[in-house]
Amino acid sequence: MTATPFHVYDTTLRDGAQQEGMNLSVADKLAIAPLLDELGVGFIEGGWPGAVPKDTEFFRRAAKELSLRNAVLAAFGATRKAGTRAWDDPQVRALLDSEAPVVTLVAKSDVRHVERALRTTPDEGLAMISDTVAFLVGEGRRVVVDAEHFFDGYRFDPAYSRAAAEAAFTAGAEVVVLCDTNGGMLPHWVTDVVTEVRGALGVPHGRDAAAGDHLLGVHAHNDSGCAVGNTLAAVASGAWHVQGTVNGYGERTGNVDLVTVVANLELKHGLRTLAGEGLAEATRIAHAVAEITNISPYARQPYVGASAFAHKAGLHASAIKVDPDLYQHIDPTAVGNDMRMLVSDMAGRASIELKGRELGYDLSGQGELLTRVMTRVKDAEAQGYTFDAADASFELLLREELTGTRQTYFRVESWRTIVETTAGTAGHDAASRDADAVAEATVKLHAGGERVVATGEGNGPVNALDQALRSALTRVYPQMEKFELIDFKVRILDAQQGTDATTRVLVETTDGQHSWSTVGVGPNVIEAAWESLIDAYVYGLVHAGVEPR
Repeated sequence: MTATPFHVYDTTLRDGAQQEGMNLSVADKLAIAPLLDELGVGFIEGGWPGAVPKDTEFFRRAAKELSLRNAVLAAFGATRKAGTRAWDDPQVRALLDSEAPVVTLVAKSDVRHVERALRTTPDEGLAMISDTVAFLVGEGRRVVVDAEHFFDGYRFDPAYSRAAAEAAFTAGAEVVVLCDTNGGMLPHWVTDVVTEVRGALGVPHGRDAAAGDHLLGVHAHNDSGCAVGNTLAAVASGAWHVQGTVNGYGERTGNVDLVTVVANLELKHGLRTLAGEGLAEATRIAHAVAEITNISPYARQPYVGASAFAHKAGLHASAIKVDPDLYQHIDPTAVGNDMRMLVSDMAGRASIELKGRELGYDLSGQGELLTRVMTRVKDAEAQGYTFDAADASFELLLREELTGTRQTYFRVESWRTIVETTAGTAGHDAASRDADAVAEATVKLHAGGERVVATGEGNGPVNALDQALRSALTRVYPQMEKFELIDFKVRILDAQQGTDATTRVLVETTDGQHSWSTVGVGPNVIEAAWESLIDAYVYGLVHAGVEPR
């Protein structure tokens, strides 16, 4: 271990929040910060106080409401304006007023930006860095300097970019972060630049740094698809401070995914980067942050995605049955994830057996059963079903083959749905847009020894059917009151058939604690949705331990 701990610096609340479609409230930031602290990062960049009112409010409330165990808050801001004094610049004063122990200054390190964006001279650009850093250090703040556009600037005029970094260090900055602001670098370019700059400035490799030594850092964007590779290259070349965001949030194609970076550093390089045991909770934390940002988790995200350790091919399953490590680069539990077996038309008997084990069924030694289930899966998928995203429907199929019968909670006599619109609502004028279209459904079924007729209204035919079915069944099975449809996906199969195409519907349902997915296929969206809804409620009742009545 080095005397200087490795710096993991999270900028989800500031740079990540610049992602298109993301709008974090102060309450959102106050909810995300403890999760980042639990992950074990060393720095949490809260925003730009003085420039963004919400961020000013965040730091005011954070001082009273946040109790961080592992991380310190960093306030982000710019160097003083050209032609002014640091102590007179209101935005620099706002950084002090934030009470954040760390201040991160963005500084122009590309001479072209100094001359064209700041409209000042190269010498004044360097003075802006020196003056602001010295002032903040004199006020007792730890200072990190984000050398904006450093890699592009270095490739254009290396002497000026080095001078910008040297000015920051000389004035007392703890870390100078080399930023790939446009995200266009490649790993071997990063290696060359970091190595050259470290040598020119006399900055030790991070592994050899002692307390009080200057450190280089890296801030990568993913526009070339190389953010993780560029960050790892910088660390290998001596950078001992990495900046990024959870889930790779950020402007354009995003910042480097901080979870992927630290997982690679800890699990592949044996480098201690996080405080505590946060990496083991990485999947839960990444998904919890996604819930707050209201951006669906990316299933194929490395390490923490739902598909990161999902296996579909039958050949893979046969090997995994012998030894899971044969087709997995790490143990999924190291990042709080788990292996999943996907059942599809590529499934072999080993896939079915492993999926059954995952669902709690021991199918070992039941070759005939496995063959029957495999045949049913392949036949169903040939008709348009998919079970790799519908575990609940697969489990119902498996239970039916195991018991020889399908659990029956009710028998449907008939159902229908209608959509009523007023005259003129088919147009695109204002009157048409303001008109209401009402969907109504009627369900007739037998449950609990009686015939039940129920109706429901909704904002569409599927919603109306859901309401009618729920109304009919909750009389007999009150446990269904907890069930709620939370996602609904439609896929048109054989699209060349136009409106005569087969439709597949995936439904996700929750009971407030767990969620499950079911699939239905039909000649239209309503019939496909009906089948998926039936599976969803049968599965929910089965797992609630309800006996048919």
